[in-house]
Amino acid sequence: MEELTPRRRENDRPRGRLRKGMYLLPSLFTTANIAAGYYAILQITHASLSEPWHLDFAAKAIGFAVLFDGFDGRIARLTRTESEFGRELDSLADVIAFGVAPALLAWVWGFRLLPMVIAPDLRQKITELGAVACFLFLLMGASRLARFNITSNPQPSNPGRPGKKYFVGMPIPAGAGVIAAVVHFYAGVTIGSWWTAATWIMMVGVVSYLMVSTWRFYSFKDIDFRSRHPFRLIILIGVMIALIWQFSRPVLFAIALLYTASGVLWRLQWIFRRKNPPAPPPYREASQTS
Repeated sequence: MEELTPRRRENDRPRGRLRKGMYLLPSLFTTANIAAGYYAILQITHASLSEPWHLDFAAKAIGFAVLFDGFDGRIARLTRTESEFGRELDSLADVIAFGVAPALLAWVWGFRLLPMVIAPDLRQKITELGAVACFLFLLMGASRLARFNITSNPQPSNPGRPGKKYFVGMPIPAGAGVIAAVVHFYAGVTIGSWWTAATWIMMVGVVSYLMVSTWRFYSFKDIDFRSRHPFRLIILIGVMIALIWQFSRPVLFAIALLYTASGVLWRLQWIFRRKNPPAPPPYREASQTS
C-alpha cells in the first residue's frame, strides 16, 4: 500500500491539470463573444452609403456572438466549470456584443445614413429620435442583464412556472439578434425613407421594452444533449444549419420575428384567459339516502 500511494498521486496530477484547464474553455467562447462584438463595432464605423456591406458584416458578427454566448454557458454547465469570474465576464461581454454593438448598428443603419433628399428638419428630428431609441435599447439591455444576475427565481407575469425552461423578459442576445437579423435581411442596405425610419424607431422601442418586461420567453435550456437517443434533435439542428447556410437572410429574419412573436402571443393568451376564466365544474348535490 505504501508503494502505490506515490503512483496514485502522480496519476492524479494530469487529471487535476486537465480539470483546471477545463475552466478556460467557457472563457474562450466568452472571449470570442467579445471579439465578435468589437469586430461588429469596427465594421459599423467603416460603413457608408457607398459601402453598406460593412453593416451586413457587423450583423453577421453579432449573429456569431449569439452563437458563442450560447456555447459558453452550456459548456460550463456540461463540464461543471461554472465560476463567479465566468459569470461576470459573460455579463460584460454581453453588454459589448449585445448592447453597444446592436445599438450602434441600429442607429447607423436606420438613421445616421438617411439620404439627403429627405427634408433637413425632418431628417434631423428622425435622427435624434433614433438616437434616443437606440440608447434606450442599450439601457434596457443592460438593465435586463442586471436583473438576471441578481434574481435567482424570477416569476413571469404570464402563464408558466419560473425555472430554466423560460426567461422572464426577452434575453439581450435575442434582442440583439432581432436587430442583426433585420439588417442582414436587407444585406446592410440602409433605410431610404422617413416613414421606414419611423417604423424602425417603433421596432427598436418594442424590442427594448420586451427585454425589461416580465413576459415569458422560451430559454431552450431544457434541451438535453446528453440523452441516450438525441436523433431527432441532431436531425433538426442539421436541417436548421443547412437552411441558414443556404438561405441565411430569410431564415434568420423569420426566426427572429417568430421568437419575438412567441412572447407576445403567450402574453395575449394569458390576458384572454384572465378576462374569460374557465367555467367552474357543475355542482352536484349529494344524494340523500332514505
